[in-house]
Amino acid sequence: MGGRRRHRREIATREIGTVTESGVIVIVGAGQAGGWAAKTLRAEGYKGRIVLVGDEPHPPHERPPLSKAVLAGQSEPDVCHLFKPEALAELVLEHATGERATAIDRQARTVTTDAGRRLQYDRLILATGSRVRTLAIPGADLPGVFYLRTIADALALRERLTTGARFLVVGGGWIGLEAAATARKRGAAVTVLEAADRLCARAASPELSAFLGQLHAGHGVDVRVGAGLETLRNAPAGGIVAVLADGTELAADTVLIGVGIVPNVELARDAGLDVKNGIVVDDQGRTSDPNIFAAGDVADQPGARLGRRVRLESWQNAQDQAIVAAKAALGGDARHDPLPWFWSDQYEANIQILGMPERWPEAVLRGDPTSDSFSLFYLRDAAIEAVVSINAPRDLRAARRLIEQGKTVRAADLADRAVNLQKL
Repeated sequence: MGGRRRHRREIATREIGTVTESGVIVIVGAGQAGGWAAKTLRAEGYKGRIVLVGDEPHPPHERPPLSKAVLAGQSEPDVCHLFKPEALAELVLEHATGERATAIDRQARTVTTDAGRRLQYDRLILATGSRVRTLAIPGADLPGVFYLRTIADALALRERLTTGARFLVVGGGWIGLEAAATARKRGAAVTVLEAADRLCARAASPELSAFLGQLHAGHGVDVRVGAGLETLRNAPAGGIVAVLADGTELAADTVLIGVGIVPNVELARDAGLDVKNGIVVDDQGRTSDPNIFAAGDVADQPGARLGRRVRLESWQNAQDQAIVAAKAALGGDARHDPLPWFWSDQYEANIQILGMPERWPEAVLRGDPTSDSFSLFYLRDAAIEAVVSINAPRDLRAARRLIEQGKTVRAADLADRAVNLQKL
């Protein structure tokens, strides 16, 4: 009789509802989303076990510094760590570093790892993030060809970015352009190849793409758009030869491939969770299994502000969505309705984007685009749909409030720098 009662109590700790102090929450992924999920669980008063599974040999960390301060040699990898050692210790995590989750048994509520462990959970938070999209061309695996996603990648690449080094960047997206800017500041000769007809075409407005091209060209980067890469091969005298689709050959010592990322959905898909553009979640981060949540790059989420479902690859979304998912895992009612925000530092330009239109309307310019500070506003039905600011954080802060309050504005007021946006 006593054994049956204990068994019923053990089952009860795994029922949908409030997770008890004797419960176990497993978080798969130790990046920005995974780290913030763990921190939030403790901040909300959860005193049960938290098991954090991360396939890299590092504590919870973020990635933005990898293409900037770490790659530049201005900071060491610990600048990426989300928590100081003492703060991490206070979270009382069972952190499995260098261990990869390989399977989820939803019926038994267990996660199996490549170390052969089976971790029982009451709630599971998937923060599996993403991986680099590889380039399937001859020579892509040659020595001297790099991707930039991990701390190890950044450390290996920065050793080669020295004065006079020939650095070829394949892909004119954010990672490629940030790495190009860092390499130029280190004295390397840089060429950027982009297959599309403009830089950052997937995430940036045409006006911002043009600015980015001028910015890099002004710092001595050879920027080539509409340039497809066919093959890479070893040069007889050393280095690498890149052969473009039009037959042009370029010499390089180091090649960085930055052609996007792929969400790590395989663990969820194999477990039978609903997966589309990413792991499908609701506005609390809950998947098709009510005991499993997902957050960050891997999550396909509703976007009421945007009018469509989205998967966001951003630092801010990984943090904010993880906070909501962790609260929801404890029975809370927090909701996530993202207002996408992206930022990048390149040379002396701080670039910020708020909003993510499906199509970019005509821009309203505030300031002088030839100066070092200006903003571009994008309106739909007299409401701000998005804003791009270059070294103009005050404009962005005012735009955020206008968007959140749903206020309409006149294009003439936005364009007139004599009009104080804070008062609109």
